[in-house]
Amino acid sequence: MRILYFAEIKEILNMDHEDIDLSYDLTVSDFKKDLSDRHPEIQDKAFQIAVNEEFVRDDDVVQPNDTVALIPPVSGG
Repeated sequence: MRILYFAEIKEILNMDHEDIDLSYDLTVSDFKKDLSDRHPEIQDKAFQIAVNEEFVRDDDVVQPNDTVALIPPVSGG
């Protein structure tokens, strides 16, 4: 699974992506928990999740070959 990071999250983690080897499906909610275990420094940050370029809900499923993007809120001006 490829995880893409943007904006503040990218800066905090000092990377724009990472590849995680998962051999099972999991819900978006479980993915968030796993991610916060891997990177506790972003657990309190707000972001939306897109899977394969589509925004998803917590009960949607993420599969091992998916691309997941963490997209922080954006303010317009």
